[in-house]
Amino acid sequence: MNKQPSQPGSARRLRGIALIEALIGILIFAFGVLGLMGLQAAMTKAQTSAKVRADAANLASDLFGLIQTDIPGNLSNYANKGSTKPCASYVRCSDWLAKVSTTLPAGTADITVDTGTGKVDIEMKWRQGAESPGSYKSSMVWQQ
Repeated sequence: MNKQPSQPGSARRLRGIALIEALIGILIFAFGVLGLMGLQAAMTKAQTSAKVRADAANLASDLFGLIQTDIPGNLSNYANKGSTKPCASYVRCSDWLAKVSTTLPAGTADITVDTGTGKVDIEMKWRQGAESPGSYKSSMVWQQ
């Protein structure tokens, strides 16, 4: 058998290549972890936005329930936009407005009432951190 003599630098070169492969593997793993962290952050942001929108829908439903269980002559008391009689002077409506401001982040609500047709329009607005402002609109027609 003819054995070739080993070269003194070849073992050192192999160890260097293994170290480079390990570093590249760690780099790929780090990018994967960063990607997962970004995905988690986006998911949390979307979930929070969906919760605020669901809260706004529930608040609109609450107000419509208050209006439907009230005396028919009190419909004009719920208007706080374009009305000479603001909603805040009526206890049921002012309590609801306070609930809007505490439930929604920086939440406000505009209620427009047409007493002739019984149509009630609600527009709620909020602002969540650095995101663009959110809004929710809903309408109902009150019938006796």
